Amino acid sequence: MTKKQAFYKKKRNLILFLIIVLYIGTIFFHQVKELPEDVSYFGDEYWLMEDEITFLYDLTYQKQGEEIHEQEIFDTALQMIEEAEDFLVIDMFMVNDFSDEARDFPELSSLFIEKIRDQLKKHPDLQVVLITDEINRSYNSHQALQIDRLAEDRVEIIYTDLTKLRDSNVLYSGIWRIFFQWFGQEGNGWLPNPFGETSPKVTFRSYLQLLNIKANHRKAIITEDHGLILSANAHDSSAFHSNVAVQVTGPIIKNMVETERAVAKFSGGDLNAFPSEEKLNAYFSQEAPQEERTIRARILTEKQIETDFLGAMEQLEADDEIWIGMFYLSDHTVITSLLDAAERGVDVHLILDPNENAFGSEKIGLPNIPVAQGLIDDSAGRIEIKWYQTNEEQYHSKIAYLKGHEESYVTAGSTNFTSRNLDNYNLENNIAVTAPNDSTFIQDIDTYFKRLWNNEDAIFTIPHSKEEDALTPIKSVLYWTQKLLRFTTY
Repeated sequence: MTKKQAFYKKKRNLILFLIIVLYIGTIFFHQVKELPEDVSYFGDEYWLMEDEITFLYDLTYQKQGEEIHEQEIFDTALQMIEEAEDFLVIDMFMVNDFSDEARDFPELSSLFIEKIRDQLKKHPDLQVVLITDEINRSYNSHQALQIDRLAEDRVEIIYTDLTKLRDSNVLYSGIWRIFFQWFGQEGNGWLPNPFGETSPKVTFRSYLQLLNIKANHRKAIITEDHGLILSANAHDSSAFHSNVAVQVTGPIIKNMVETERAVAKFSGGDLNAFPSEEKLNAYFSQEAPQEERTIRARILTEKQIETDFLGAMEQLEADDEIWIGMFYLSDHTVITSLLDAAERGVDVHLILDPNENAFGSEKIGLPNIPVAQGLIDDSAGRIEIKWYQTNEEQYHSKIAYLKGHEESYVTAGSTNFTSRNLDNYNLENNIAVTAPNDSTFIQDIDTYFKRLWNNEDAIFTIPHSKEEDALTPIKSVLYWTQKLLRFTTY
């Protein structure tokens, strides 16, 4: 080898070494970097009266050959919009009509947007903020057809700056941040949209950003009268999903607004579009006597949701009960805590989605099928699991109910029990509630779970054994490979 060849080889090796160092450093930095202010938020605890909190749900099920839809959530959401006169703050992951299914769906996204526009016509001084995710314009490949209608109506529209969040798909995102993000996203789409054949075409650069697999997954609607924390999206082909929601009123709404102001701040939104602190204090300064308040509630986001939930789980004793209704369950810490609780004699009941359908595309049951089998095996059958009997929709609920001897704990909202949702990668929001067992709120949730579990007036759930053969070696290997590499949507 000549001196010149040796020099170039040494130079190439040095460049390769520097790229590797840059890659590893980028990965490390975007795993540990400081989160934006008020992300991973632990709200104040508020005492509520019975009539200041309500549990809502949507259910889709089959009965005597007919598909039945029981829907409360968006009826309530649309009523809230109709009654808003001063301010309306919305954070909604999906507001679009993307679909890959042949069936007809309600035009929920258009109805949602038009209801906002109608209210602005009635109340020209209404302050409206809509925070959403880039998914609605397929990462800048096209216009967000529904949302963009609000642009001419003085609405502050904020697309969340996901680059400010930590990276969940670490091996890929390191490459994307070094090489691809600098090319921008705008352009004419020419590739099929991953969210449905009827959806607008997308650019190759949009696919590159999509592979970061991160989102503002929150779902909240806030007015001067009520706050709504929900698991449902204003998305046409999600309209038949089974979901849950909690509606509250009173000073806790101030914390809800604060969490959304935080997203607007790091995403470059206009903070003046939000109701001022003085206005919020004026609305929510009156409180009933303490003796009338028996329910405790707080707003939680991101990692604080898991921390609070695990703390409540640790308090459970033998013969207490755990009821969970969940679209995705895969977080290792939650799984370990469920096994520990079962070992202590806590009765554990899980209702899970079989993960067979997403936007009209067939799925293979990950992560819930291998997770469910593992929980049953590792608990020697002490953990009981049922599948929600879906058709072409999803059991999209995200709720946990810990039933103690005298009072119970509930956490509900946007958050799947996965590492992506609980470990400060996605933006998430939940409400945590502790209430006496004889309160209407707890009674309603208890009735909800017992109805589904016991199939009281229809077949809602089927035993885990009915889907047991669905766990194949290939699925098991794929699940653990995805978990190891973190290249997954759950």
